[in-house]
Amino acid sequence: MREREMCELDLNGKLTRVEANAGATLLSVLRDELRVLSPKRGCNQGVCGSCTVMVDDRPHRACLTLAACCGGKRVQTIEGFKGDPVMDALQRSMIVSGGVQCGFCTSGMLISAQSLLKENASPSVDEIREALSGNLCRCTGYRRIVEAVVSAGAELAA
Repeated sequence: MREREMCELDLNGKLTRVEANAGATLLSVLRDELRVLSPKRGCNQGVCGSCTVMVDDRPHRACLTLAACCGGKRVQTIEGFKGDPVMDALQRSMIVSGGVQCGFCTSGMLISAQSLLKENASPSVDEIREALSGNLCRCTGYRRIVEAVVSAGAELAA
C-alpha cells in the first residue's frame, strides 16, 4: 500500500487541501482527487500539452509535475481564468476563428496562449507557433488556432 500525504495549494484562487498518494502527479490529483477535469490526460508523458496548467504564472505539464512540488503554490486550470481579460479575448477568438473542434487540446492551448500574450501582447506568427509548439492538436492543423491568438492580441492592443 502506498503512503498518502497531505498537499495544500491555491487552486483557482481557493486554498485547497488534498490527501494523495506519495509521488502522485498534479494531473492525477486534479482529475482523480479533486475532480477538476479541464486538464486532460492525453499522452501522460509531457508531449501533447493537453494537461497544461499554470503553476505560479508559468505553464506546466501537470502529468510531469509532482503534486507535492506544488504545495503552497498557485495552480490555475482553465476555470481559474474567469474574468481574465486575456483569456476572455482568447476564448472569443478561438470560437470565432473555428480554432475549437473536438476541444481535447483547447484548455492547454488557451493556457499556453494566455501565458504568451501576458508576456508579449503583439507576438509574431512565429512567436505564437513557438509558444504553442508543446501543444498537439489533431483536428485543426493549427492555422485557426494561430489566427485566434493573433486576433486576441489585436483585440487586447486596441
